[in-house]
Amino acid sequence: MKTIGLIGGMSWESTATYYQYINEQIRDQSSTLTSAKILLNSLNFAEVVALQQAGKWHEAGELLAVAAKQLALAGADCLLICTNTMHLVADQVANAVTVPLLNIIVETAQALKQAGCCKPLLLATRYTMEHGFYTEQMAQLGLQVVVPASDGRAALQRIIFDELCCGITRESSKEALLDLIRQAQASGIDSVILGCTELQLLLDPNQLPLPGFDSTLIHAKAAVRFARQ
Repeated sequence: MKTIGLIGGMSWESTATYYQYINEQIRDQSSTLTSAKILLNSLNFAEVVALQQAGKWHEAGELLAVAAKQLALAGADCLLICTNTMHLVADQVANAVTVPLLNIIVETAQALKQAGCCKPLLLATRYTMEHGFYTEQMAQLGLQVVVPASDGRAALQRIIFDELCCGITRESSKEALLDLIRQAQASGIDSVILGCTELQLLLDPNQLPLPGFDSTLIHAKAAVRFARQ
């Protein structure tokens, strides 16, 4: 079994889910006592958020690149950035190491296409929805991504950073996100991407008005496939 390297802590709430998802998959595909070989480099999320808010994306990329190098030196055979938003600097991180970086956007796009979906609604942080890197890469892979209107994007940003990243789940927030999905159905969307690794803490992708895709689970499954090659 190959060793999976996780660049985590952004937030630690979703990084814990990565650990759970990966080990559940390994156990189910192997034997009861089999667990994954994982190296975790958990960053201080407050430092990353400060760089995001200041628009210092190159500096944030350098922070993650250092973490990636440390994991590679420690023996990781592949790397995962355990957050959608920081895939804005995925190329910068990937170029810092020789081991492969499994990209959550590419893996999620492949899952959508395999399911026959082509026009998903993206629920994510404001950075992921507005900076273009996500929708542009999805477009290159043949998918037309739709994002909520400005008030919906603001609500998502608040729910993710003020609640989910702090371990808080509220039924009112869940209903607000379900309303966003219902409203978007009129525009012809055929699926929903939980494009923030914390959103699976609040929404079950199997209980949405449209087919849901949990990017955290999809990313974790990609890591397991790599580890078991």
